[in-house]
Amino acid sequence: MTEARPMTTAYPALVRRYDAEFRVDQAYRDSLPDLQNGPASLIVGARRPIQHVGISNFRLPITYLTREGGEITLETSVTGTVSLEADRKGINMSRIMRSFYVHSDSSFSLSVLEAALDDYKSDLDALDARIQMKFSYPMRVGSLRSGLSGWQYYDVTLEVIEKAGRRLRVMHVDYVYSSTCPCSLELSEHARESRGRLATPHSQRSVARISVVMEGPDRLWFEEVIDMCRRAVPTETQVMVKREDEQAFAELNAANPIFVEDAVRAFAGQLMADSRIGDFRVVASHQESLHSHDAVSLLTSGPTFEQDSLDPATFAALKA
Repeated sequence: MTEARPMTTAYPALVRRYDAEFRVDQAYRDSLPDLQNGPASLIVGARRPIQHVGISNFRLPITYLTREGGEITLETSVTGTVSLEADRKGINMSRIMRSFYVHSDSSFSLSVLEAALDDYKSDLDALDARIQMKFSYPMRVGSLRSGLSGWQYYDVTLEVIEKAGRRLRVMHVDYVYSSTCPCSLELSEHARESRGRLATPHSQRSVARISVVMEGPDRLWFEEVIDMCRRAVPTETQVMVKREDEQAFAELNAANPIFVEDAVRAFAGQLMADSRIGDFRVVASHQESLHSHDAVSLLTSGPTFEQDSLDPATFAALKA
């Protein structure tokens, strides 16, 4: 008995030339395969819900308002994610970018960010959604004694999170400062007083990441959080420095020696005093000049930032 051969469909002869004149109509668009919206039978692996799926480091220029009433346009890295139910294959990620572009020409405000979140949450039919915008914010900073000034840049991230019907507005600010070890300072003074030996305490460039939940209708400016950091730990690293500024910075450090435990508590004290701030987290890393390791500390207030397990990169991600 002769085995029947399967029927084959002949492909048309293929043309190796891009057709710049081809135009897509709705019928053709509807005929395109869409695997991300395919049936649940196409799901690979465990049929489990996914908490975050989306895009990261999508960059575009965004215009921000300044506390003084001006505007500044900054390159911004956007991360947008939604939750995905267990029986859904995937999402159309380009919808997140398209939703954000609709609002990208507006002067930034949290209401604009929330509108973008609402749009792509609706487009993707998701229960939970998050959007995060990261940029480097410049502020003009004066020197300590010489009268010079220069631009200091602060890594700022704004985040809107909707989960289980609750919406959070979060700001993250990185603050870089110098930390003089109080123990080393006392030991140096002991060597001078008891043995007449010149000794210098060790200091190191340090960084704190301040994360706050913004509450209430009143705006919390980036500049205000930075001001809180300066009041808590005044030894911010300098931009423009002459000899008199370098001497002043040495004096400022000697007047404000600080362990990493002191630093997170000092930042927390400033945050607790502002009614616009709810839950918060302070992560600090003193990147030691004495030791070959860093000294680190983490302080949280409220349930938003509580965590039993630390991401292995929590402290390593703090770059001074």
